[in-house]
Amino acid sequence: MTDTHCPYCSLQCGMTLARQGRRLEVQARAFPVNEGALCRKGWTATGLRGSRERLTTPLVRDRATDEWRAVGWDEALDLVAGRLAALRAEHGPDANAVFGGGGLTNEKAYQLGKLARVALGTRMIDYNGRWCMSSAASANNQAFGVDRGLPFPLADVEQADVVVLVGSNLAETMPPAARHLDRLRERGGKVVVIDPRRTSTADRADLFVQPVPGTDLPLALGLLHLVDAAGAVDEEYVADRTVGFEDARQAAASWWPERVERVTGVSVHQLRELAALMTSSRRVMVLTARGAEQHADGTATVLAWVNLTLALGLPGRPFAGYGCLTGQGNGQGGREHGQKADQLPGYRSIDDPAARAHVAAVWGVDADDLPGKGLSAYELLMALGTDGGPRSLLVLGSNVVVSAPNASRVTERLASLDLLVVADIVMSETAALADVVLPVTQWAEETGTMTNLEGRVILRQQAVTPPEGVRSDLDLITGLAERLGAPSTWSTDPEEVFEELRRASAGGKADYSGIDYARIRAEDGVFWPCPATEGAPHPGTPRLFAHTFLHADGLARFVAVQHEGPAEPVDGEYPVHLTTGRVLAQYQSGAQTRRIKDLPDTGAFVELHPLLALRIGAHDGDPVSVRTRRGVMRAPARVVETIRPDTVFVPFHWVGANRLTSDALDPSSRMPEFKVCAAEVTT
Repeated sequence: MTDTHCPYCSLQCGMTLARQGRRLEVQARAFPVNEGALCRKGWTATGLRGSRERLTTPLVRDRATDEWRAVGWDEALDLVAGRLAALRAEHGPDANAVFGGGGLTNEKAYQLGKLARVALGTRMIDYNGRWCMSSAASANNQAFGVDRGLPFPLADVEQADVVVLVGSNLAETMPPAARHLDRLRERGGKVVVIDPRRTSTADRADLFVQPVPGTDLPLALGLLHLVDAAGAVDEEYVADRTVGFEDARQAAASWWPERVERVTGVSVHQLRELAALMTSSRRVMVLTARGAEQHADGTATVLAWVNLTLALGLPGRPFAGYGCLTGQGNGQGGREHGQKADQLPGYRSIDDPAARAHVAAVWGVDADDLPGKGLSAYELLMALGTDGGPRSLLVLGSNVVVSAPNASRVTERLASLDLLVVADIVMSETAALADVVLPVTQWAEETGTMTNLEGRVILRQQAVTPPEGVRSDLDLITGLAERLGAPSTWSTDPEEVFEELRRASAGGKADYSGIDYARIRAEDGVFWPCPATEGAPHPGTPRLFAHTFLHADGLARFVAVQHEGPAEPVDGEYPVHLTTGRVLAQYQSGAQTRRIKDLPDTGAFVELHPLLALRIGAHDGDPVSVRTRRGVMRAPARVVETIRPDTVFVPFHWVGANRLTSDALDPSSRMPEFKVCAAEVTT
């Protein structure tokens, strides 16, 4: 029996894996985050074990015949390394690009960033976490001086008096976490859900607010206006612990309730009800998720909600404040240690000379040899195959053909490459386009750390031997680094890699230097920052901001923001809002969950209101077409009363949804506007 964690979302629920003959069975265990509970995805997580769809040998595609040839690992790595070296020699280091994933362990994310910058010398590295909580990350850094999804343990939620969920369907995306909402309500607390769709999370709410997609920002401005007008601003907290309030106050001053109602569709009465609820208690939490963040103004939207919490004096107060519900399993740790275009391990800026010197010393290279900041995820994909752009792409832990916005353009860019290499456990839609596919281990077959949405560093432990012919991503990375003659040391042992990561992160905002595998096992997870100390070990930091924020002066920043609306407003040709999201049984691009027979695979669908269905002549179950300026998809209609009449919803787990979505980018986070664009729906 092996104690480990679920391979899916950022809860990283604890579980035990037990051998039952040839089967691997999931059993409950008492991990603090889930207390033995799991969603159906967690209970069926071993479903790919022994699947005929597992990749078990490297494959090389002959472009002339479009046929695959099975090869050994040495031949595959020799081929890839030779092509990468040749492209670098001919076109320079940025001819090679790397694309990672928020599901990779901390060790893999760290080693992948090192591969890009030391072995390849390229600036061109980013990861799919850019499409997860980058807008919240940008806002957190601006407001608080640090980015950690939740600055408190998840269990604190049930001790709040009011929890406001903005753009989160917690009950379907993270079912074990929903019990905290239930316990809060049992204590007499209140839950507010803000979402264009009435979801199963909204069914748990005491107040459900249903704004027009893309208007969470003016809703927050309107609430700040009402809080200020009511004299409910915590003036002492604002004076002692923040700067910049007057500018934020002025930005909200013109958002009187009637104007907010016209823009958001939220009635004046409901707006005042929400403001009164938020000012009625000192223990109020605001939690945002992708519904609020995946917009071209996602950073500004999060900042507007953070401004509201600061005005009420909430961040740093027990059982109160702002937090972001991270999506991917290692969306937090994945960006802390080097996958992101602008960051080095420890959440250090790649433009900071001191940060470069520290990391270069750990790696045993010259800081001047480290490349600078590269392109963000979508911009990187759009640069592939262009004049001066990357000629190759190495993809680990991501299925961009399904998950990227404006996915048809992304597919075109992948097809233009001289070399596409994909490491995966199955033949994903992206792997099917590759020149070389490398079969890698899945979560139960390897050991490594993850960092969950609370900033808790946990340890997944290997439970079974991988199939013959399958290697870990660390083997892949080390094999390429050695063939490329890279300096520094390269290990395939995850604990050795983590020891190096500890040193590289030391002194950074995400300091892991006081954490090791033995301690994680003993404590079932350790919260960062946790610096190494003389004598007694640092206890870790479950709760941030009690006494100070992480800006140099210790103060939080109000950041004045303005509402400009979606990049693509509805019009006569495209009269309805399209939004996207998850369903309970599937995860991300569905590359794993769609292949597990115990999880229902309904396929894509289009959710629309009866009034819209009547207008276009659609019937429940019959196919409808959704068209945007980027493409069209056809799927069965689901006619429901739980969505706004001016909005349609499509889940993104299947090919199709992201062929429609907008690639407008947030100017700060470079987050694409997944959650709203203009569409036409027809029968």
